[in-house]
Amino acid sequence: MNLNAQDLSKHQWKDRLILIVAEEKNEKFQQQLTELQKHQQGLNERKLVIYQILPDTYSTSFKAENWQQSSELYNKYKAEKSDFRVILIGLDGGEKLEQTEVLSAEKLFNTIDSMPMRQAEIRRNK
Repeated sequence: MNLNAQDLSKHQWKDRLILIVAEEKNEKFQQQLTELQKHQQGLNERKLVIYQILPDTYSTSFKAENWQQSSELYNKYKAEKSDFRVILIGLDGGEKLEQTEVLSAEKLFNTIDSMPMRQAEIRRNK
């Protein structure tokens, strides 16, 4: 088990995280991946790293060969009464949004764009 790879705090102040947690690769899991893959530029602009988390494995990319064996993230973030959960973690490491339905890119981006740190990023990049 590679605990360093699962230490989400390594992203603090550098990346925002989307955790897609599912019991298996179910329909919502696939829909969520498809939704996010359509908006790669927006994800990159907002410094988003995607974690796909299944019961015994996880991946931090959309590529099939990058899966790691571990159940630690799944056990920490799985939903109590749902087989699917998506979580947004901000630059400060805090949970900013959590739901058990597919998260639209529009809602995701609007949530992030309303955050004070993102507002500062937008002003700096003008």
